[in-house]
Amino acid sequence: MATWQMLFEAARPAFAQQRTFQRARTLALSALACLGRRTISGLLCAAGRQYEDWSAAYRLFEQERVDAERLWSGLRRQLVDQLPPSAPVVALMDDTLRRKRGARISGASWRRDPLGPPFADNLIWASRFLQISLAVPEHRQATASPARAIPVDLQHAPLPRKPSRKAPPELWQSWWSASAAAISALGARRIAALRRDLDSHPEGQARRLLVCVDGTFTCRQVLRALPANTALIGRIRKDARLYAPPPARSLPAGRGRQRCYGDRLPTPEQLRQDPAIPWQTVRACAAGNSYHFDVKTVAPLRWQAAGGQRNLLLLIIRPVAFRPRQGAPLH
Repeated sequence: MATWQMLFEAARPAFAQQRTFQRARTLALSALACLGRRTISGLLCAAGRQYEDWSAAYRLFEQERVDAERLWSGLRRQLVDQLPPSAPVVALMDDTLRRKRGARISGASWRRDPLGPPFADNLIWASRFLQISLAVPEHRQATASPARAIPVDLQHAPLPRKPSRKAPPELWQSWWSASAAAISALGARRIAALRRDLDSHPEGQARRLLVCVDGTFTCRQVLRALPANTALIGRIRKDARLYAPPPARSLPAGRGRQRCYGDRLPTPEQLRQDPAIPWQTVRACAAGNSYHFDVKTVAPLRWQAAGGQRNLLLLIIRPVAFRPRQGAPLH
């Protein structure tokens, strides 16, 4: 409880008034002891305030009386202090769904259930959020150590409002484009905000920021907006079109546009099957255990989605054999 109180006291600048801070701390403590669904009414009952006026607690959330940036900033600083000196800050970013029941909840829509069976696409009524977590190693001095992901940012990421059926085709086309890039553009803004918050830390400006994402955020909107001293670790298609950097002799000596891409390189799948590129063995922690992985690295290379001035490194990982159940053959 002393550690929890210390962390919540660090978030005091996020509240404009002391009574608002006290009310939020009471509800936060109730969330730890509440049984069942953690609604506002449930939190008030867990705090023993079910017979008092509930309007102040609802206004705390309805009228945005909490500065979310300052609320998360204190936790980020505490996590950075837990890292070894000169170690990079590893961030994990992904979108998540929160199931809803009300028909008039802002941002809620029908979405594909990621936990559904692979042979059928189930739909759920849910809201989409973008979450960023920081990885804190369990053993600070170990080369390979398990890590715990601590959430440090949560943003509502609804889709743009859908036009009517009678809308012109140009409006529908702009809606499709905005819907496809909405979550990626938000991810790029949150990475930049995390980098700014890290630079404001006394020891954070010298630390490198590593952001681990999936294929949704390995795109043009994110790669071309990466801030300085930040690297993105993402997943790409196995048939991606990759290029080598242009040779130095091909650059024009006088006027004219310089070349951005050199010769076309094999696809990641072809590089994986190429026997001329040797496999290297590395040790890393995954799923609670330590494994030896076979990897290939190809660098430098360029990808049109990242722009012609950014050099990339391709990392190919051979999957580890596993048994889906006891006694089953290795997959």
